[in-house]
Amino acid sequence: MLGILGKKIGMTNIFNDKGRILPITAIEAGPCYVLQVKTKEADGYDSIQLGFGEKKEKSVKHVDMPRFKKAGAPPVRFIKELRIKDPAVYKVGQKITAEIFAKGDYLDVVGTSIGKGFQGGVKRWGWRGGPGGHGSMFHRAIGSIQSGARLGRVTKGHHMPGHMGVDRVTMQNLEILEVDKDNNLILLKGSVPGHKNSFLVLKEAIKRPKGFVRKKVVQSSAKKSVKAAIKKQGH
Repeated sequence: MLGILGKKIGMTNIFNDKGRILPITAIEAGPCYVLQVKTKEADGYDSIQLGFGEKKEKSVKHVDMPRFKKAGAPPVRFIKELRIKDPAVYKVGQKITAEIFAKGDYLDVVGTSIGKGFQGGVKRWGWRGGPGGHGSMFHRAIGSIQSGARLGRVTKGHHMPGHMGVDRVTMQNLEILEVDKDNNLILLKGSVPGHKNSFLVLKEAIKRPKGFVRKKVVQSSAKKSVKAAIKKQGH
């Protein structure tokens, strides 16, 4: 399974060949460095450890520096493991860029949703609420949380007000509309979880559309100005 780490730049929109406007998310995908290769024989499973987002050496803890020096890679901010089928394809210190994907591919994007703080049940869970007329003492209040006289206690997992957001969210089957290899940019149709500059994990989609066949497509240079378009919209 192919995968890469990236950072959400922002959202904008483009026109497709039929003149229809499409919302897109621009993601800086790579370059990533292979920090470790795990095999089933040595570690019990096959995976690679990727690092993304270079940072200054003075900002790295002394205990973490040996792992980067051993891999021959610069210090990075974001490290994740990806399960793969054939670890022999990868080598420690290898550089992975956005060119592993092509226009028309489908990705599963994993990120952390935006935090909303403490919220009531109406916003957090979509409760209907009580009457809105004058004299009503019950508008957005929580109401009864008991399961009835027979049970006499609150059921486990009952929806309640509380902290909303900052959850691990996976968006499936997002289509790649363009890949800019020169700037390591991937344009995805639709939205992805997280705020601007948040880190993401991009993986080859598991539930691809029926009849989909992955193939390499020659990329055009039509979207090289995407960063300018995003900057213009203030994202």
